[in-house]
Amino acid sequence: MADNREGANRGRLYIISAPSGAGKTSLVRALLATEHNLVVSVSYTTRPMRPGEQQGVDYHFVDDATFRELIKAGEFLEYAEVFDHCYGTSRSRVNEQLNKGKDVILEIDWQGAQQVRRTMPENTTIFILPPSREALERRLRNRQQDSEQVIARRLRDAMTEISHYDEFDYVLVNDDFEATINELRGLLKSPHKGKKALSDNVIKVLDGLLNP
Repeated sequence: MADNREGANRGRLYIISAPSGAGKTSLVRALLATEHNLVVSVSYTTRPMRPGEQQGVDYHFVDDATFRELIKAGEFLEYAEVFDHCYGTSRSRVNEQLNKGKDVILEIDWQGAQQVRRTMPENTTIFILPPSREALERRLRNRQQDSEQVIARRLRDAMTEISHYDEFDYVLVNDDFEATINELRGLLKSPHKGKKALSDNVIKVLDGLLNP
């Protein structure tokens, strides 16, 4: 098979996507603190390191030339350009962890999720929504990392990202952080095959986000 499955002890692959500001990274960090068989794949990126970030922990920070060489070598399971910078997931690192029996989370966008589904179809995909446009904008501003121009662009791109929600197995609203963490823990323990029907709350939030 395309995912090089090696026996029944191979770990499970989870893809978690969300628009910037929906709280995906905070949710994943909280999961990693309690789920000891769970690891997150550290992506490669060409974007500059932000204050507080560490090489090899938050990302593998590389220059454009190195990133292009990794593409040519077939190292990436998926890669994409987001906000003028490139991001990619290491195929060899993911398979190494899965073959050790570790469950692996990929924090990637909808474009990356499409690529992974084609080459490693044995996965569970989860999309995280903000509770509203207002909440998303507030979260982006509270980070105090971006200019007004960048925030406006992130909000526009978020709507494009959200429009791909129906490609994912599960759609969750990150309104109450602890409740969302509990939902994610439940999915990790017993993911079911195929898509789960959207709850009434998710449908209402989607309508507010996509049809203001």
